[in-house]
Order: sequence, then structure tokens, then C-alpha cells
Amino acid sequence: MKLAFIIDPIAKLDPAHDSSVALMEAAGRKGYEVFITDMNTLSVRDGKAWALLQPIKIHPMPLIDGKWQIPNPWYETDKGNFQPLENMQFVWMRPDPPVTTEYLYATYILDYVDGRKTKVLNSPQGIRAANEKMYALQFTGAIPKTIVTADKGTIRDFVAAEGKAVMKPLGGKGGEGILFLEVGDRNLNSLIEISTNIGKTPVMVQEYLPDAQKGDKRIILLDGEPIGAVNRVPQSGEFRGNMAAGGSAVQVNITDREREICTQLAPVLKRDGLMFVGIDVIGGYLTEVNVTSPTGVREIDRLDGVSLGDQVMDWLSNLD
Repeated sequence: MKLAFIIDPIAKLDPAHDSSVALMEAAGRKGYEVFITDMNTLSVRDGKAWALLQPIKIHPMPLIDGKWQIPNPWYETDKGNFQPLENMQFVWMRPDPPVTTEYLYATYILDYVDGRKTKVLNSPQGIRAANEKMYALQFTGAIPKTIVTADKGTIRDFVAAEGKAVMKPLGGKGGEGILFLEVGDRNLNSLIEISTNIGKTPVMVQEYLPDAQKGDKRIILLDGEPIGAVNRVPQSGEFRGNMAAGGSAVQVNITDREREICTQLAPVLKRDGLMFVGIDVIGGYLTEVNVTSPTGVREIDRLDGVSLGDQVMDWLSNLD
């Protein structure tokens, strides 16, 4: 089996944290051929999607005393060549957000992969449809009180009604740009103006969930089924649990309520071709649906003594 991973530059990835590395390592253990490329090599030639595909080998990273042991070097690459992506059985689209214009153009190119020969994960059409903040809004029984607007007055009214709220840009990653809003804050107007570009750019505003201090749970779904979870607990003085914002990864179980949320999402995710997804849950409420390059695999493997990458590869082998 041949797999291609469209990723950010390999040298910049953290092998102890990056889920793409975990997936590529698992593919290598299965004996699959693994290739990497980045978005700027994607092309359309004669009605087909092409890319500069570079063979890669990820060296094994054992877990010893609760820490990943990273060899030096931890990967080897060979010289690549341009070839049609349909030479692969699977193509993984996994550059980190935000979904920029260039990111969208890459998904348009991936539309020219022959789906009869090659499966793109996640679906380029699904990625375009699933803004990682907005996509959750359709699951009204699962999300907290939420508005999306660029209007300062509407945001102020929402904060006044709730007392506390969280404002999020509709793009970004890792908790970047998320702000805590509170009645009486003298900076409230300025915070809203900065985030909305003075009323031009809509933002998401959600009721503040006190359980956020207990953690922001990342649940990994494969083909609509939850296969693992990790709790991301904010550091002292911080309200964001994202690991990129300093949150600590803590072992956790998946609750009945969270399984209900996954059941609500499953048919919609499958419809949209979103097969490998990370959802964020706080206090029993769905807050985000991450479809571009969801993280958490390394942390779940480390804490639970499992290999989600192996589970994913076994699933792929049944699809092939």
C-alpha cells in the first residue's frame, strides 16, 4: 500500500507531539510505502492531480518511562519525483490551519484525484465545508450558547446576558486569538473591535463554561467512532486548555454524554467525507470540530498505552 501525506515542512514537526508523524510511523510498521509532499508542489496536469512525492522512513520512537524517545535523526528521505497522486491508495491532507487561500486552492487541486483509485483523507470538499468553528453550529443539541457576528452591539448584549463569554476567531489554531470577555471589563469594546476588524470580520462568541478550568477534552473520531481521548488542562492563570497554549495532557475517559455527541456527529461526518476528526468538548458541550490536522494521537498513545496509528492503518487496509 502507498500513502502520501501532504504536510507542513517535515523538519519543523515535533515527532513527540505531531499526529501526522504518528500516522506515518504506524504506516511504516505495517510495511506500507510512505511519501510526503507540501501544498506548493500540488499541480494539475492533463486533468489529474500531481505532486512532488518524496519517500520517507520514520525511525521507531519507543515509549520509555512515559516519554517518547526520539532518535537523531528521526526520519530519512530519498529524492522525490513528480507523479500523479492516483498512484497512491490514500492521500492525507494534513497541513496545519488556518485554512488560507492557498489551503483552499490545494483542496481544489485535490478534487482532481480520481476517487475510484485513491481516497483523500479528509475529503477536500468536506474540508471546504467544515470551518472548524462554524461546522459545530449545526449540532444545536450539543453546543453551548453561541453567536457568530461582527456586530459590536450584538456581542456586548450577549456578554451582558451571560456575564462571561469566550470570543474566538473563525480561523486560527491552537487557541490563538481566543479572548475571555466579562461584564465590566474596560477593554471590552477594544477587544471586540480588534477581533472583528472594527465590525468587518465575524467572530464566534460562546458562553463561558466554568468546566473549562477542568480541561478541554480532545476526542479522536475514526469513521464517526470515538477511538481515544485526552484532556487538556489549562496552566495556572490561563483559561485555554490547548497544548499549544501550555495546557497539560491528562488521561481521561469518554463519558456517555460525549458518546451521544459522537453519535450525533457520525452520519454528518461520513456524509461529508470527514473520516479522521478531532472534536473538542468542555463540560459535556461540543465546542469545535477539527478536520484539517487534528492533534492528540501521541498524547493518547502515551497516556493509554495504545497505538491509534495502528488502528487507523488497520482501518485503511480494510478499505483498500
